[in-house]
Amino acid sequence: MEETKKGTENQPKLKRSLKARHMNMIALGGTIGTGLFVAGGETVSQAGPGGALVAYAFIGIMVYFLMTGLGEMATYMPVSGSFGTYASKFVDPAFGFALGWNYWFNWAITLAAELVAGALIMKYWFPDTPAIIWSALFLVIIFALNFLSTRSYGESEFIFAGIKVITVLVFLFVGALLILGVGGQSPGTVNWTVGDAPFVGGWGAILGIFMIAGFSFQGTEMLGVAAGESENPEKSVPKAVHSIFWRILLFYLGAFTVIGFLIPYTDPNLLNSSVENISISPFTLVFERFGLPAAATVMNMVILTAVLSAGNSGLYVSTRMLYALAAEGKAPKMFLKVNRRGVPTNALFATVIFGLAAFLTSLIGDGVAYNWLVNISGMAGFITWVGIAASQYRFRKAFAYQGHDLSELPYRASMYPFGPVFALVVCLIVMAGQNYSAFTGETIDWYGASVAYIGIPVFLAVYLWYKLKHRTKLIPLAEVDLERHLD
Repeated sequence: MEETKKGTENQPKLKRSLKARHMNMIALGGTIGTGLFVAGGETVSQAGPGGALVAYAFIGIMVYFLMTGLGEMATYMPVSGSFGTYASKFVDPAFGFALGWNYWFNWAITLAAELVAGALIMKYWFPDTPAIIWSALFLVIIFALNFLSTRSYGESEFIFAGIKVITVLVFLFVGALLILGVGGQSPGTVNWTVGDAPFVGGWGAILGIFMIAGFSFQGTEMLGVAAGESENPEKSVPKAVHSIFWRILLFYLGAFTVIGFLIPYTDPNLLNSSVENISISPFTLVFERFGLPAAATVMNMVILTAVLSAGNSGLYVSTRMLYALAAEGKAPKMFLKVNRRGVPTNALFATVIFGLAAFLTSLIGDGVAYNWLVNISGMAGFITWVGIAASQYRFRKAFAYQGHDLSELPYRASMYPFGPVFALVVCLIVMAGQNYSAFTGETIDWYGASVAYIGIPVFLAVYLWYKLKHRTKLIPLAEVDLERHLD
């Protein structure tokens, strides 16, 4: 295995400096964030504890198939372009072009969103300090962690993810004690039978939770990008992929089980929890019930960690995707510049500038432009997942068509072709149902529909522009490039 990746002949190169523990935490960090700590209460309120468990288990299984498929490709061809590169090689160069720029845009906008969220969290302690000061401080911190080296990003994410993991484990432990009656009377199963529990709102409510669950798990695919700078992707990627599934089951299903036992879905606090009011997060409510001091303050610090982690990882993967696009001739060559520590500096600067510009739009007027940018990126994660499923399906088809044996794969995804087909269908259903209620009223809510689905036509426009300009086509299976490039 090469220790570095080929950049250009006469300049420093990206370095394979991420260890197995970094890869595990990068994968895990993508599954734990505000989607669990904050939005977890909303999901139980909308669909009941049973509905939340069903939705997250179903989406968790889908994510497992996605990640095993991505792991199969990432161990065979570990490159920073990841699914963008795979889509170009295995499906259609235009598809890879649109997927790569879609992913870069998604996480560059997420950087802006996390700067906004971080400032809101700091108002808990410093209500009179201008929000822009905190956002600027967080941007400097995140930029510095990425600019220093890939290793500094990996170490910081190891710490950020570790804090989140410890918080969830303590929550599960405390919740189990309360359910058993330690520290007070056991609630029994009353909250699973109150009102319409455990299932509230039927299948329509569960479908709505699918979207929230999908957003919660977005970020797991970062593992594919990080594989391009992993010391030993053939070993670390499969290990990280398999750990994701079991940790999703433990953390999410365990957390929703605890919430279901201890907090009735009718509790108004569940619906109103947000980064601006973390004091009524289900995590805070359970910790307070157990008598832990300053529970709201502690959870506020954890949520801040989650926000910084998302911004940190978002800047890392978007920078690498921009670098990979440049390496494939799909972005200006200036983004290929890498410093002696293995950081693509121009790609980093461009991403920070774009994220900062997006953040500034949140301060202009009532933030309409910023809201539209966020809405465009909202669908981008699911589009990425569709791209991963389609790429793995085509990769395996071409692999067999060209006479390769499965024993040549360093890691093999199970249940092919069911896995990628199942993931593809589920993603498309969830995307279609993001705001299906806009079409079910007496009149169609065109504004609500456009806000929810704007990301799809934007992606298609980029795809068609490149396809028409370069006259690309679906790559025949016999011509799919299966050479094991290590860029």
